[in-house]
Amino acid sequence: MVTGNLARKLQPEKIEIIDPLAPDPLKYTSVALSEVYSNNTRLEASAFNLEAKAAKYKVEHCRYGFVHLWGEDGLVKDAFVRSRFKRIYVEKGEGIPFFQPSSITEIYPKPTKYISENTDVDIDGLKVKKGMLLMSVSGTIGKCSIVGKTLDNKVFSHDLLRLFGKNEYDVGYIYAYFCTPIGQQMLQTNNYGAVVQHIEPEHLKNIIIPNAPDPIKRMIHNLIVESYDLRDESNELIDEAEQILYEELQLPPIEQLKPTYFDKDIDLRNYTTKLSELDLRFDCSYHTPETIAILDIIRKKAKEVKKIGDKEISQKIVLAGRFKRTYVDDKNGIPFFGGKQLLELNPSNIKYLSVDQHAKRIVKELQLKKNMIAVTCSGTIGKVNIVPKHWESWALNQHVMRIVPATDDIAGYIYCWLNTDYAYRLIVRNTYGSVVDEIDDQQLAQVVIPLLKNESRQKEINDKVLQANNLRYQAYLKEREAAKMMEEILK
Repeated sequence: MVTGNLARKLQPEKIEIIDPLAPDPLKYTSVALSEVYSNNTRLEASAFNLEAKAAKYKVEHCRYGFVHLWGEDGLVKDAFVRSRFKRIYVEKGEGIPFFQPSSITEIYPKPTKYISENTDVDIDGLKVKKGMLLMSVSGTIGKCSIVGKTLDNKVFSHDLLRLFGKNEYDVGYIYAYFCTPIGQQMLQTNNYGAVVQHIEPEHLKNIIIPNAPDPIKRMIHNLIVESYDLRDESNELIDEAEQILYEELQLPPIEQLKPTYFDKDIDLRNYTTKLSELDLRFDCSYHTPETIAILDIIRKKAKEVKKIGDKEISQKIVLAGRFKRTYVDDKNGIPFFGGKQLLELNPSNIKYLSVDQHAKRIVKELQLKKNMIAVTCSGTIGKVNIVPKHWESWALNQHVMRIVPATDDIAGYIYCWLNTDYAYRLIVRNTYGSVVDEIDDQQLAQVVIPLLKNESRQKEINDKVLQANNLRYQAYLKEREAAKMMEEILK
């Protein structure tokens, strides 16, 4: 005889099926009528962001109280942007290096354009000074950086907010605050939670910040300053390594190369290519005289010239395949980012890739290891970085290739060479695609690398780069320690 209880156990369990196309759970909150009137009588929900209101509540109820960032009791002494001006762009070597706001979060920002000294603008007024806090105010707003030795006296675009603190330890404290999700919420929204499309200096007067005791502010500031000092030290080592490379190969600045054209009497770039050097490429950009001049000079000065794909140089080059991604929260996934954040010390806007759904692909194609060389291969081609220790077990998307060095004894040297203007020309000559530029792993494997006649100098280059990479890891740890201290204040 079957009992009732047993009969119920034999029935199949009902499993709840979650529809992946279902909308997100409904979010709701109450809004006071006074808030509606104060917010220009706006009635749309986006003007009263829940996350922003929660962030504001946390700051208002933190253990140390709060102050307005820029006010009588605030931490900001002055904040400003420069006026717009008409730019006169010139070639590299003919003008002043000109930096864009998007580069401020890079480990080693480089100028992308050059402006003429005849440009009608106060050049000195565009220069940033050591100790300033810089902030992007349009596009992707809220990116922050502190001016250290690397950027001191560099010329930046007008649309970049420059901020000075009242006390010597305020700037690092403000920077650490904006490194937290709560700080970013406060920065990117107004008092009622509406997303800000453009930051003006006056916007800082409405932002509140925890008012921690001075000793805590000083500790956080010092950690941030130490982080930027370590970045500067690493950049100096990279410069020293590149200088040795240029000296050993006797390479002039690339803008001084004088390519030879077929017929100099006509006002048109024209040149010939040998059939043996065609490489089945019929696009003119692959066979430019500049590229030929680069190959000639390194072949004359190097001990030998090998290809990146040579087994003495690399174990393999990994180009991940395209795939449908499943994102999860940070507890159930691994950090996942792309070429846009490749040059950042602590990549921004990280997503988390599901380990359960993508375990095999992560191990085979995506996972990073220390001292790998990452090269962007889609969109903006030829950005290069060496993987620091804190990126280990993180993942890069399919728009970035990974070079696995043969050993650590060559890893730093590979990076140093691929990071030069000379190697950049050899990488981008392989570009194909009519809409989105691309290169692949086979083409990167064919890019040449010159080995030095003086092996001790080559080792010195390699060691300097690896030392610089370790300093960047230490810089990351300092910044994370400061951010955690700020997060504790906000709890």
